[in-house]
Amino acid sequence: MSLNDKELVETLKIEWKRLWSERLDDKVRAEGIATADYRYLFVERGLIIHATKDYKALSFREILEQYQIANADRYIPPPPQIGGWTKFIKTNITSQQQRSRGKRAQLYREEEQKPKQQLKKGGRGWLHL
Repeated sequence: MSLNDKELVETLKIEWKRLWSERLDDKVRAEGIATADYRYLFVERGLIIHATKDYKALSFREILEQYQIANADRYIPPPPQIGGWTKFIKTNITSQQQRSRGKRAQLYREEEQKPKQQLKKGGRGWLHL
């Protein structure tokens, strides 16, 4: 991997963040529109970048592939459904801590029997007339 590729990817990331932060949201048509020209991302002013119905949204991976950057997946974090650091921590580390916390506490806890209270009306419940 060369230094030029890293610099190019960094400029593309900056442009990508700027594109999504400056977009115009049309609430009537439920779509996002680019407000300026983004030369590096191949996006012109007025291009629909996000829509709800039958529209293929822009993909950062496809832009990297157009620039012929090797191993484009390296620069893109995985989607939350597949996983990442956050999902790994939630599934492996915190669940183990919660399980061990309960087991360790049970080892040192003495079972205390509370005396049972007397039942109302001798266990027959409330009397209704």
